[in-house]
Amino acid sequence: MSDVEVEFYWRPGCGFCAALRRPLMASGLTVKEINIWEEPGAAERVREVANGNETVPTVIVGSIAMVNPSFAEVEAAVKAASAA
Repeated sequence: MSDVEVEFYWRPGCGFCAALRRPLMASGLTVKEINIWEEPGAAERVREVANGNETVPTVIVGSIAMVNPSFAEVEAAVKAASAA
């Protein structure tokens, strides 16, 4: 669909993360999964875009950062980044 990478920040045990992961994995989008508890610097990156909070799922597409987005919001961000 697109060569735009979706950065998907998540942590184990997060129901909202699991709910977003299902359509992301089925979508054919290029998704980089980043566990904020294991990846050095990942929790800090999430706090940078989530007003100091470690709220997941956080998704970054290009310059667009979204905290707990719907799959439709992620798709729209990918389309916008692809058009840019």
